[in-house]
Amino acid sequence: MYRRKIEETLQRWKEKDGRKPLVIKGCRQCGKTSSVVDFARRNYQYVVYLDFHEHKVYKTFFAGSLDVDTLTLTISAGIKGAKFVAGKTCLVLDEIQECPNARASLKYFKLDGRYDVICTGSLLGVNGYKTKDEQNEEDNASIPVGFEQIVTMYPMDFEEWLWANGIEDQHIDYLSNCLKNESPVNEGIHQRMRDLLLRYVVVGGMPEAVAAFLKTNNMNDVLEVQHGIVDTYKADMLKYARQDDKTRIRECFDSIPAQLSKENKKFQYSAIRKGGRSAQYLGSLQWIEDAGIIHRCYNTSITELPLGGNALPDVFKVYMADIGLLVSMLEEGTAWSILQGNLHGYKGAVYESLAADILGKMGRKLYYFQKEGGLELDFLIRYKGECCPLECKARTGNAKSLQTVLKHPEHYHIHHAIKVGDYNIGRNDALLTIPFYMLFLLREV
Repeated sequence: MYRRKIEETLQRWKEKDGRKPLVIKGCRQCGKTSSVVDFARRNYQYVVYLDFHEHKVYKTFFAGSLDVDTLTLTISAGIKGAKFVAGKTCLVLDEIQECPNARASLKYFKLDGRYDVICTGSLLGVNGYKTKDEQNEEDNASIPVGFEQIVTMYPMDFEEWLWANGIEDQHIDYLSNCLKNESPVNEGIHQRMRDLLLRYVVVGGMPEAVAAFLKTNNMNDVLEVQHGIVDTYKADMLKYARQDDKTRIRECFDSIPAQLSKENKKFQYSAIRKGGRSAQYLGSLQWIEDAGIIHRCYNTSITELPLGGNALPDVFKVYMADIGLLVSMLEEGTAWSILQGNLHGYKGAVYESLAADILGKMGRKLYYFQKEGGLELDFLIRYKGECCPLECKARTGNAKSLQTVLKHPEHYHIHHAIKVGDYNIGRNDALLTIPFYMLFLLREV
């Protein structure tokens, strides 16, 4: 087991009085099940585990009455060793989207209060895209609004990757102090972090891919895992999407590397298929986003807070939620080039996607700024109470757009900016430069 941040979330949840059933949602294979089961086994005397994806028969336990006594009697009769003891049993419902009636039962478990319930779901909400003819009775089971707590889990983020590679809290505290004091990082630590960053770009945060890399140090093993995960995503598109949307969802998904390889990385429906329009693909793209596979990054009309309020809903870029999966979808040999330090390919797509990965896994919504005439800022974030541009530069050099907005605060209302790239910490007036591996430390909002 790798150290995951979800463990702290689970512990806080367990310490709450009157806690609701907990639903952990996130993309497939990001580590939800292993984290939940490990937590349950360490914190409860009895754990009852139901995997609706692997064992379809478990859905029959919830086909009748959702009364808690009836359910616990049925489950304990159907699963050898299942034991329900008030205050000592945790019921784990894995892949709960496969059994909507099980999710509906969370209301009754909350009202009953004797047993803790933790659920995982990879594709929660995608049944909403089915037509009425494609839905069945289970699809229409009520969602227990107000009776569940929902938490999003992401693939391993860069900090979790550092933990898996033996970087301890004291080392991260050191980096935090360097950032706070704007002092250069010790050269030995700097080089180690640069190396770990390059490896993170190609491996990403899917736990199985991380495990394969740390075990064998062989990128072929990692790519095999990553290709398998991508194939699983594609299979889900065929299984869970409405019939007339399956092809369009695949087309949207397959177009992502090409969309990011353009000079103008704005997502264009015409780049999916010649003549493609938003009316054809808008729902398809939303399906992929709701499955946790991608993040959208919205253009803003102005460089001011609130970023969400100034976002243009129809102008956006699309990034994969996990950088490793994106790299696995690129041309063969890309991972090898990146490990040699070459992050310059695909017109900056790798660098931008790495920033989107790190920021997205922090739970930040993604924004950028672009206007006619060529001025473009890679990302805008809320940092220390201000709108702060974030520029990703693979090489040292001037960021012209960044310099422009800093020279004209009366127009752009920007007073500070950050440039991230392959260099140590430094400052030039209002511009702070930091190494890319420090991006995850920009936590202050």
